Amino acid sequence: MTTIGPLLKEWRQRRRLSQLDLALDAEISQRHLSFVESGRARPSREMVLRLAERLTVPLRARNALLVAAGHAPEYAERGIDDPALGPAMEAVRMILSGHEPWPALAVDRHWNLLAANGMAMRLMDGVDAALFGPPANVLRVSLHPAGLAPRIANLRAWKTHVMDRLKRDADASADPGLDALLAEIARYPAGPDAAPTSAERERGLIATPLRLRVAGGELALISTTTVFGTATDVTLAEITLESFFPADGETAAALRAMAAA
Repeated sequence: MTTIGPLLKEWRQRRRLSQLDLALDAEISQRHLSFVESGRARPSREMVLRLAERLTVPLRARNALLVAAGHAPEYAERGIDDPALGPAMEAVRMILSGHEPWPALAVDRHWNLLAANGMAMRLMDGVDAALFGPPANVLRVSLHPAGLAPRIANLRAWKTHVMDRLKRDADASADPGLDALLAEIARYPAGPDAAPTSAERERGLIATPLRLRVAGGELALISTTTVFGTATDVTLAEITLESFFPADGETAAALRAMAAA
């Protein structure tokens, strides 16, 4: 059985904390922390949770730390259709619906699609049906050559943005599934650099936009991320809402016209 020592040390190194820094932050002696990491001491349940909190370890990994220390998991992990998650999923649907006519979607920890509003699905029209799984992985649908990639005007810049974020997620969670997804996406072609539009040059970029070609023109979208900040369920904590907003007035008008049509 895996002991907690190597796991704890790995998380500490991921967070770039010295043993002394973590000990001070957790209000324990460095000697005791050294004993835990070397396997000479078994931490209490409360100590594991305190260390995990200081290291900002995700709930799924906190359970793994507890089990490695010989304790029962602390956080439940329910299926997405579990009735206990019903109110939260209803909130997700309300947020997605209320975001219309701008596109929005919800994904799990591996970026698999859980729900999307009508505009998001409409913008994915024409994507190879094979990419929709199940499960449909949003990053694969976006960047695969048979997905949205041929329609993304600034594909190289958008792919770089996505991969930077995915790498941060992988580093923060130590999830091998995200490492595999990152390696897969890195193999997709990115195409040539795209010059900024005249409007972008005039205004100056405030964020990397998604420039998506549609019938009759091009949309420029910027994205925001929403999570459940007080989740105590593993599944709920790993749900992310991706909401897109128009980066310019022309995009706003085009989306409104598409929704009206």
